[in-house]
Amino acid sequence: MNEGPSNWVRTDPGVPIIRNVNWGGLRTLYVKEVRRFFKVQLQTIWAPSVTTLLFLIIFTVALGREGRTVLGVPFADFLAPGLIVMGMLQNSFANSSFSLLVGKIQGTIVDYLMPPLSNGELIAALIGAAVTRAFLVGLAVWLAMLAWPGVHVGPQQLWAVFWFGLMGSMMLGFLGLATSVWAEKFDHAAAVSNFVVAPLSLLSGTFYSVESLSPAFQAVSHFNPFFYVISGFRYGFLGRADSPILLGALLLLTINVALCALVYALLRSGWKLKS
Repeated sequence: MNEGPSNWVRTDPGVPIIRNVNWGGLRTLYVKEVRRFFKVQLQTIWAPSVTTLLFLIIFTVALGREGRTVLGVPFADFLAPGLIVMGMLQNSFANSSFSLLVGKIQGTIVDYLMPPLSNGELIAALIGAAVTRAFLVGLAVWLAMLAWPGVHVGPQQLWAVFWFGLMGSMMLGFLGLATSVWAEKFDHAAAVSNFVVAPLSLLSGTFYSVESLSPAFQAVSHFNPFFYVISGFRYGFLGRADSPILLGALLLLTINVALCALVYALLRSGWKLKS
């Protein structure tokens, strides 16, 4: 009975190699990573959602009274999309920066390096899990904001919501994966989160319009890739942005390609993983 072509090819006796993509292995690692964070979903999904909703409540009470508008919309409507994607970015980084790092610390890194997975397949599975967590957090925050009075978060440009959410989540996923390769303890990953990810996300125009800044600070903001994620994602909900949408979309794609190449090179070299 002909069972069709197999992905497995034998070169030398006892040395099997995979001819094409190891879809089974890739799917297994992806499911493992998703199950890992989903087992503690109260901490990984719902807790970030509550924290983000608290940001919305506090800032709208403090700054959104008396009919304040930004970009021609109520302040709460302006703030909500930025908070959603900011939660997605931070959780994508948290997920991808954990797996390889905890493997190195616990001595189980061999579980990632020994299976018949190429570097590209390993990256795809880990980044896929990080993006999945990011979108689950974003969905949870969006549903909570839908039920919150005075906030309108109906998407107008679904392609922009998806594209900038995906590009932002992947960007932080690649950054987290590179961090997990470099870091030797949890303090190193926390340092990147506290001194790189948090400042860039908070200074990206989430809580204000960059157009209201002085020209010097506007120029600085345009060098922040998080700004293009926030602005593009907000455009998907409001139909308005304070950055060129096409430029931001292409710039984020370019950054992701560069980060993917960097992570691939790090994994291929085995730096701090195989030594």
